[in-house]
Amino acid sequence: MTSLNVWDIHGGIHPPERKELSNRAPIQRMPLPARLVVPLAQHLGAPAEPCVTLGEQVLKGQLIAEASGFVSAPLHAPTSGTVSFIGPQPYPHVSGMTATAIVIDSDGRDQWIELQPHTDYRQLPPAELLDIIRQAGINGLGGAGFPTAVKLTAPPTQTIRTLIINGTECEPYITADDLLMREKAAELVAGIEILEYLIQPQQVLIGIEDNKPEAIAAVRAAIGERPYVLKVFPTKYPSGGEKQLIQILTGEEVPSGGLPADIGMLCQNVGTCVAVHDAVLLGKPLISRITTLTGEALARPMNVEALIGTPVTELLAFAGLDDSKLNRLIMGGPMMGFTLPSMDVPLIKTTNCLLASTLTELPPPPPALPCIRCGECAEVCPASLLPQQLHFFALGQEHEQLKAYNLFDCIECGACAYVCPSSIPLVQYYRAAKGEIRALEQKQQKAEHSRQRFEWRQERLRRAEEQKEADRKARAERAARAKQAQAQTAGQDDPVVPAQAQKAGLSEEQKKLKIEASMAQVALKKAEKQLAAHATPELEAQVAELRIAASHAQQALEAANAAAATPAPANDEAAKKAKIEAAMLRAQVRKLEKLETRDDEQEAELTRLQAQLVKTEQALAEAQQNAPVASAKPADDEAVKKAKIEAAMLRAQLRKLEKLESRDEQQQAELARLQAQLADAEQALTGAQQNAPAAPSKPAGDEALKKAKIELAMKRAELKKAEKAGADEAELSKLRDGLASAEQALHAAEEKSAKPAPELVRTDKRPIDEQARALKTEVAFARADLRKLERDADSDAALVEAARQRLNEAERKLQEHTDS
Repeated sequence: MTSLNVWDIHGGIHPPERKELSNRAPIQRMPLPARLVVPLAQHLGAPAEPCVTLGEQVLKGQLIAEASGFVSAPLHAPTSGTVSFIGPQPYPHVSGMTATAIVIDSDGRDQWIELQPHTDYRQLPPAELLDIIRQAGINGLGGAGFPTAVKLTAPPTQTIRTLIINGTECEPYITADDLLMREKAAELVAGIEILEYLIQPQQVLIGIEDNKPEAIAAVRAAIGERPYVLKVFPTKYPSGGEKQLIQILTGEEVPSGGLPADIGMLCQNVGTCVAVHDAVLLGKPLISRITTLTGEALARPMNVEALIGTPVTELLAFAGLDDSKLNRLIMGGPMMGFTLPSMDVPLIKTTNCLLASTLTELPPPPPALPCIRCGECAEVCPASLLPQQLHFFALGQEHEQLKAYNLFDCIECGACAYVCPSSIPLVQYYRAAKGEIRALEQKQQKAEHSRQRFEWRQERLRRAEEQKEADRKARAERAARAKQAQAQTAGQDDPVVPAQAQKAGLSEEQKKLKIEASMAQVALKKAEKQLAAHATPELEAQVAELRIAASHAQQALEAANAAAATPAPANDEAAKKAKIEAAMLRAQVRKLEKLETRDDEQEAELTRLQAQLVKTEQALAEAQQNAPVASAKPADDEAVKKAKIEAAMLRAQLRKLEKLESRDEQQQAELARLQAQLADAEQALTGAQQNAPAAPSKPAGDEALKKAKIELAMKRAELKKAEKAGADEAELSKLRDGLASAEQALHAAEEKSAKPAPELVRTDKRPIDEQARALKTEVAFARADLRKLERDADSDAALVEAARQRLNEAERKLQEHTDS
């Protein structure tokens, strides 16, 4: 059936066709190549992923690469042979880049896999039939190579009412579709029937230009009585464009930025229809295609059916290439094709033409001149664009203006550049601008995605924080309700209630004492580690003090735990509350007293806190008088503990000031004040200890013995420090006398205590001369430096060895001095 009801498109040109070079001979078959290179990216979308390994034997038609996404297509072995390489290979692209490919060395047998044809495809559900087409690796054979199965999967909201078969082949030189329609018209119509069954359109339109009379006659005969409409229309370039063909055959226009499916149209190339026929009715995947070999540099221009992956050099040699005449090798037509920088590339699924042109046939364009604003480019643009304006926007990189003037509706047909009197390569500018815009949009999408992820994370953290706060409040409310219920129960029942019923868990004082005991143990362990690594008199004294403090903290915790195990009278609670308040006030007063200079506001705050502390201590004394005496913890023990802590804190502050080499008047006055306070505190401690009952497990002489040991360690540290500082002999003599007095006091304390006296009598120790002391000091410093370097994993080996030699030399000198 033929209809002349066709429409025209805006613009268009009529370049020399030159189709007679290759359409006079039938389709030829290429000899089997010895080596085939199958790139993984032969279609739009994600490249396929190899599913074979090096050295694997494959058969013709076997799957060698799987589709890696929805918009992707699998690949199959074009012939039987061995997989010899998987990796970068030359790729047909204007940039001359490489791409990952699978290389198959042919075994010469060309042995097929077992084929599975589906002659009764009408009994298959559409989804299964669509999967057969997808697994055959078919993509568009007349354009950019969009996967056919994806194109046939219309969205649920769209209905395809018109199936359009594109047999236009409008570009000069190319005759692959012309010869295919002539020789495979029956297969073409059978493929159209499969597509018709799959998408159920209301009508099928076949469009062919009037410069292909043999193809028109063959297709008309193959259609027969089928209700397909064959429309023949005048030759014009680029009527083969998808949107342009729809307008010619139906009079409808695809909206700007839209797709044919938006208006219920679907276009398929005639070569794609034949590939669908082979996949469904014969079970053959897409492993070959018909390609035009043309150009005046070839002795025998023709159309060949060649295997995918055939080297271009072998194709051109088969057509009789004369290297001396070759000027440019173009893949595609002269209007939309691109120059191959090398012939070491393979044939791929979208290769419809190889044009080997001479210099006179396609001379290089003259140098570009400035635009004269003639407007001829706008008159021939088939998309009704303004090429001149787009050119200026592209030069200025005005991307928003380019999008506003519908740059992406440009099909890059090259009609504008063909008629430009200034020889401006307009299409190159458009392609570059499209690439820049796509790159910027990808960056913006990534930035937007990152922003959204950040905002989602912040929102998630906010919700988590709100949930934590809500849980905390809920726990606090439950605890308050439980405490209130316990108070009510305690008021109704007998006043003497077990401690577990009065208060679950530890009291505030127990928690505080437990924390203090833990901190004291941690500080003691840390100091003991330092002492083990580097023994000094100062560290020995510090460890001794920390042992006493840790012991006192542990005793206080045990006493508090013992007191909590017995019923607590109401007066005990008041005493505990007063103790805590007094301790807090005392800490604030001490913090302010430690300031070297205080302003008026701080002085007023100090006076207020001191007055409040006096009142709190009076309240504490009254509460302690009214409280019953606990057998596990006498009141005098509290006074002793308080006096000990007060004396220890004053002693620490005093030592800190005494260690200063030079003191100003304010520090000297502070030192005198602390000495007076320490004397008062020690008298108070002595009085409290006399009033307190003696603990059976701890003799009274133990405290004096510990104090004497600490005093001896301090005196020894002061003497060492003075010797290192190079003090004069008078000061050293005074410090030695103090050390001797401390040793005598220690012996006296040891005699009074219950512990046995040590075997070593320190007062009879042989004095050490100055040189021996200096040599021992040098040995100690050398040993400390060596240990420090050995502990550091990043220490230089040379430094470690030097420190070891220094220690050996110091020990040798000390030994020589001792022997002498």
